[in-house]
Amino acid sequence: MKTTVGLWIDHRKAVIVAVTDKGEEMGLVISKAEKQLRRSGDSPLKGSYEPLQVPESDSRQKTFTGHLNIYYDAVIASIRDATSILLFGPGDAKDELKKRLKKNKLGDRIVGIETVDKMTDRQIAAKVRKYFQE
Repeated sequence: MKTTVGLWIDHRKAVIVAVTDKGEEMGLVISKAEKQLRRSGDSPLKGSYEPLQVPESDSRQKTFTGHLNIYYDAVIASIRDATSILLFGPGDAKDELKKRLKKNKLGDRIVGIETVDKMTDRQIAAKVRKYFQE
């Protein structure tokens, strides 16, 4: 059975549309990665600012990268059976995922990469249907 997958992705979520002989399925993978970590404790209006309440940028980046790795692994696990993969989205996430797919020996299944803005789930599904009908 042939499975084609269209994947809209950014650093916060991935919307996966899988099209098979039996029909169309839509899935969602949510990222726990947060680029701008908030400081803990009181709000900025209360109390004094303490540098210890904000993580150092190096540890913040390591945490962000760790969360992204878990996120990308979850996305790859959900599209591993696809014969053709279309990646699209607004930022760098699609290119980062492409590198990971190549590392996992799935890079040859990528049939296209496009930069698009935010889309609704219905727009994503329509784009995937249209792309694979051509």
